Amino acid sequence: MTKIAFIYPGQGSQTIGMGESFLSDERSRGFFDIADNELGLELSTLMLEGPAEELTLTYHAQPALLTVSSMITERLAREGIVPSYTAGHSLGEYSALVASGVMTFENAVKIVHQRGLFMNDAVPAGEGTMAAILGMESKDLEEITDRVTDSTGVVQLANLNSPGQIVISGNKAAVEEACKLAREHGAKRAIPLDVSGPFHSELMRPASQDLSEVLSKAFLLDAHVPVVANVNAEAETNAAQIQDLLVRQLHSPVLWEQSVRKMIELGVTVFVEIGPGKVLSGLVKKIDRSVTVLPVNDLESCEKAIEELKK
Repeated sequence: MTKIAFIYPGQGSQTIGMGESFLSDERSRGFFDIADNELGLELSTLMLEGPAEELTLTYHAQPALLTVSSMITERLAREGIVPSYTAGHSLGEYSALVASGVMTFENAVKIVHQRGLFMNDAVPAGEGTMAAILGMESKDLEEITDRVTDSTGVVQLANLNSPGQIVISGNKAAVEEACKLAREHGAKRAIPLDVSGPFHSELMRPASQDLSEVLSKAFLLDAHVPVVANVNAEAETNAAQIQDLLVRQLHSPVLWEQSVRKMIELGVTVFVEIGPGKVLSGLVKKIDRSVTVLPVNDLESCEKAIEELKK
């Protein structure tokens, strides 16, 4: 029997008009209405009309992506398409948790909005940044980031995305120094990322503490579908463990390559990327070309995936 994993993209995948093709369906449209009501703002207008600079703000992009991903997941579930495992990249982990029954969409959309606010406030604008390092082993890159942290400021591995693609995060000067040293030690490229903060670094600890308080009051259930967590790349079902991992996730590396390999090890042969863009589909193919990857980001691709998965 084919094992399917639903995977969910993180911040940066948002686009103006996301989810628009589903609005003719009343149940799908309900997700936009719930998000607007729960947050007390016109998130749906931002998603459909922009402006882009407003949608890109961390505390808008996070609930927007969750809304579209959860809406598409419900559409697939209506057709009997359900996963054996779920996983999400950073913010996408919350979409995975909704799909796995750990939290309701209503709760999740409020939590990720607050998460975005905490992340936005943790480090003053301009003090932290991130960069993608291409063509370097994690062990070699970690030696560089450790050395720079000792001499210049905090910088660490933040996203282990695929073979030869690692994102680093930290103080601006430290990230710039680590990029310079990485190029000198054989990295093919070091690309500064247009982000609003040093996500998944020690500098996010204040945001972790704030998020911990919010999650301690949230009603989390054990997962009915295992969620492969960013922090440890293990399939988790226990609500208390998942809550702890979500807090740690904000200042810990996203082990995406390891998470994908874990799902393949568990028998997954089909990955369905649910949400705007195809970033994760590309990463999965770099990790293992033998698996099937189906990106679902609009009504047309959703219908194609349903047809494919029902064969």
